[in-house]
Amino acid sequence: MESNGAVDPAFKGISRTSTAFLIWRVENLQLVPVPKEQYGTFYDGDSYIIYAASEYGKHGNPNTKSREIKGNLEMHIHFWLGNNTSQDESAVAAFKSVELDNYLGGKPVQHREVRGNESSRFKAYFKNGIRILLGGFDSGLKVVNNNFEPRLFRVKGRRRPLVTQMPAVAWEYFNSGDAFIIDTKDVVFVWIGRTSNSMERLQAAKVATQFRDERNALSIVFVDDGKEMELPSPEQTLLGFYLDLRPLAKRVMPEVNGVDEHVEQEVRSQLKFYRCSDDDGIYKVTEVKTGSLSQSDLDPKDSYIIDNGPYHIWVWIGRNASSKERVEAMRNANGFLKKKNYPVSCRVSRVVDGGEPAEFRVLFPSWEVREPVQSPKAASPKSQPIAVQNLSSLESNTSLAAKEQILDNGSGNLKVWRVSKTNLVEVEKNSILFSSEIYYLLYTYPYNGSNKEVLYYWLGSTSKENAQTHLTLSQEDLVAKANVKARILQCNQPPHFLVAFRGKLVIMDGEHKEHMPKTYLLQIRGNQIFNTFGQQKPLERMSLNSNHVYLLKTESESYLWCGKSSTGDEREMAKGLSLTLVKEFSVLFEGQEKQDFWKYLPGNETYSNCLRPAIVPLKAPAVRLFYYSKLKGGLKVEEIMDFAQSDLAQEDIFILDAFHTLMIWTGKYANREEKNKAFEIALEFLKTDPSRREPNIPIMHVKQGYEPPTFTGFFTEWDPQMWMKEQKFEELREEIDRQKPLLQVDLIVADTVPNFYECEKHPLNVLLERDPDKLPSGIDVQHKELYLSSEEFFDVFSMKYSEYSAIPKWKQDCLKKNVGLF
Repeated sequence: MESNGAVDPAFKGISRTSTAFLIWRVENLQLVPVPKEQYGTFYDGDSYIIYAASEYGKHGNPNTKSREIKGNLEMHIHFWLGNNTSQDESAVAAFKSVELDNYLGGKPVQHREVRGNESSRFKAYFKNGIRILLGGFDSGLKVVNNNFEPRLFRVKGRRRPLVTQMPAVAWEYFNSGDAFIIDTKDVVFVWIGRTSNSMERLQAAKVATQFRDERNALSIVFVDDGKEMELPSPEQTLLGFYLDLRPLAKRVMPEVNGVDEHVEQEVRSQLKFYRCSDDDGIYKVTEVKTGSLSQSDLDPKDSYIIDNGPYHIWVWIGRNASSKERVEAMRNANGFLKKKNYPVSCRVSRVVDGGEPAEFRVLFPSWEVREPVQSPKAASPKSQPIAVQNLSSLESNTSLAAKEQILDNGSGNLKVWRVSKTNLVEVEKNSILFSSEIYYLLYTYPYNGSNKEVLYYWLGSTSKENAQTHLTLSQEDLVAKANVKARILQCNQPPHFLVAFRGKLVIMDGEHKEHMPKTYLLQIRGNQIFNTFGQQKPLERMSLNSNHVYLLKTESESYLWCGKSSTGDEREMAKGLSLTLVKEFSVLFEGQEKQDFWKYLPGNETYSNCLRPAIVPLKAPAVRLFYYSKLKGGLKVEEIMDFAQSDLAQEDIFILDAFHTLMIWTGKYANREEKNKAFEIALEFLKTDPSRREPNIPIMHVKQGYEPPTFTGFFTEWDPQMWMKEQKFEELREEIDRQKPLLQVDLIVADTVPNFYECEKHPLNVLLERDPDKLPSGIDVQHKELYLSSEEFFDVFSMKYSEYSAIPKWKQDCLKKNVGLF
């Protein structure tokens, strides 16, 4: 789609093939570039447009430099709306976003962002957090004033906390679940809510340091919730100038964390799918289905809405949809949002066919990136993701270990225990598992000069997991002390599990037996040690398949039957596995069997002899990191996009979702009860997954400090010593307190407002006007009382101005509220 018509001058310098990160603010209904030093700071009374272009699959940020990209460019346009932006400004932001999209050929993903409910992608741009200030450009909320007015900021959030300016310095805007900053002219107070988290406290201390340095303030003072009266006398006096420190005064303070987060368990798990049409000139939205989606549901000639409830609305535009549908997609989505009576904060995103971002693709159980069809020669059934000879390089290549989910080359040691009704029974023949049993398997492998361990919990397909037995076993040293545990279901064994058996795993039907049956049929699949295992099959002809190799064991002899589509590598792996069960066997190739072979496999049915399709590497959705918490009995997960090791906080629990594998990371200081419920957390997460994946994928529980390469390799950089090096809040607080000078209250509590006796005077009825634009010019709306005459001031406040100026600011504010001048 090519752009046509005039384009805003603000966009003309943008290259369609280069990376970029740009922000504009709507001023006087025009787009004005935001200086880079102000990126991450937004005014609540304004509207903004953010453009991020990066190499496909990567994330842009304010440090992105313009660079030509030869391959696909991933482009995102966000228009951000403050809660108090005007309708005209928000309309300009929406319209100009469409204009920019059109200029870029209709390829970008468009996002509508509303303050307080920003997307994970939006928040990921600003690694140092986002700062929300009151007011805005020419909005009537922001008044130019040469005098510094004290400000209150709330610091909220566990990952990259949001710093939001509150309406006034008053207890009603505090709560015990967050950290707050009172920014005065000479001193910056950091108030620590008693249930605030460590990241909020640390971020508050860092922002306070920025405020202090920006204005050369004298000091930073830390105040603990409930201990305001225990401050040293000068600090207590100064804080008391802005807040009433009497215990009764704090009763107006809410106990909850400001606006409580939504429990997203229900809306996250429910999807509704609608088809959009304007065939007869009337725009119609028709519900198609509810529940799990398939990529085949998306017809390129149509457009669709995927409704994830008040959590998120997605609009998908097919490549053959009309240009009108493409241009009006966001407007139509907003109409849909209103019709469903969803909150204005609901996120809305528009994506185009072929340019779907990762957060859209994961709504589907599987997603194939549509690319030009390759010639048959390009794919071969012998192609493999990693050669066995390269397994030795895994120690130095953790990204490869994570991608292929392989711990080592199989040189470790494996011990196996079967779960009985009361205890664990060690298994001597540790390469044979039975489908009606549950096992614990401890694999010890060398890594970076020391031995590492992973404890597997394997459930056979016909086993019955007894919660009480498992609870009892969890107290045993073997289970309780394991730092890396993995829950594995039969036939969903990951590569690192199969490597532990060195390609010799055998799964038999039924309960545990000391001796193998005299006659059985074993299907053997795989061509390397990380994908090979044997599975018992019924003794019948239909069990065979031309794509695989089978071991037929009888009382008198054994046969290795090789399907015509099996490869040489598969046959070699099958031979090695078979020799662990029988001393010798005859190799039979499909079509060359003797009658003796068929008498053991009754039935006249035809077995599957279709050649396997050429192997095309699957492109799994991007690996994602989620912060986990429980709220009001429901599950809360918050995605952290463009994640790094530093996002893993020691007090919390995280879910690393590699789509075909789920990993639960528990920090050293995380809640002990939730630590013990890592697998339950994972299963609950899968239940609420919009893509409706089966809950039988491998689940791994990883404790902080014991991360295997299959986990660390998903991070761009990994430093085992990071948590030892990072500065904690207590350390930063101690450092700041050591630098704190003695305060001279008389010096600090000085007039920072216009001189009462020099201000032009106006009658009270004029000053009671609430619209700043209707007030006489030059009036400081924060101090309208200064413009009263001395006589009228006394009549209004029942005191002289000299008496009024001597009382604490919080008392002044109360008096102004009572007479309507606040």
